[in-house]
Amino acid sequence: MRKYLDTFLQSYSDYWSYFKREIFFENNWDNYFWGLIIVSLVVWGLEIAFPWRKNQKIFREDFWMDLFYMFFNFFFLNLIVFIALTNTAALFFDDVLGVVGLALSDFQLFDVDTLPFGVGLLIFFIISDFVQWNTHRILHRVPFLWNFHKVHHSTKEMAFAAQMRYHWVEPIMYKSFLYIPIAIIGGFDLAYVAIIHFTALTVGHLNHANIGWDYGPLKYILNNPKMHIWHHAKELPERVKYGVNFGLTLSVWDYLFGTSHVPHDGRDIELGFDGDETFPTDFVGQITYPLSEKEK
Repeated sequence: MRKYLDTFLQSYSDYWSYFKREIFFENNWDNYFWGLIIVSLVVWGLEIAFPWRKNQKIFREDFWMDLFYMFFNFFFLNLIVFIALTNTAALFFDDVLGVVGLALSDFQLFDVDTLPFGVGLLIFFIISDFVQWNTHRILHRVPFLWNFHKVHHSTKEMAFAAQMRYHWVEPIMYKSFLYIPIAIIGGFDLAYVAIIHFTALTVGHLNHANIGWDYGPLKYILNNPKMHIWHHAKELPERVKYGVNFGLTLSVWDYLFGTSHVPHDGRDIELGFDGDETFPTDFVGQITYPLSEKEK
């Protein structure tokens, strides 16, 4: 028990030191703090220059709420919850395997570091994106998890920062499902993580932005604003009542598995979910919503 506590506390210390280095430009090109700010400013600039919904305000109603979510979820959530819990859970998982004489390395099929950089990066990206697509479907399909995911779908106007409005339980779900697949391919370079992170961040910002792009023929491979807005549609046909267009970075999974849905230009469709008129509008209310009496 002592080593779990030490791991938990050390994670806090290590991440806090890392976070300070990010702010003061002491890290290399993979600076997540300033990277987030730069990507956000660029995509926000595109929204202002090429607005899809002309009457949507630059500082829309939920602008400051989503901005708060963006920094809280991206940095302080990691410091407060995610990094420490992830490291501790990984140690526990390794100990459980050790009881039966196994190690995580026993499940490793191959080492992507032994492959050419581009090949390893592509494999890592495809596997992680497919796992996240499935995780996203589960968040919609399981009622208990859907109550957490409602936070993300509570936005009524799409804009870049809406990507970062999500409950803290979501990254735990995503990373938990990714843990085994990533362990199986093993040995991935940290550069892979940074490249995929910034790619997903940029595509995600664009998907939620007030921009009417679909990327032409690439729309069948890459998720895009005209496709993703239907994921946030309040009204959907009964046959797809649990949601559509679950892709995060890639749209190809939705086309392959029959969950794509872009019936027409969705620029002015109503966003949200059934009952969202009573959904809390403040941060504390949204975070505690899944645990409220009426949702038990």
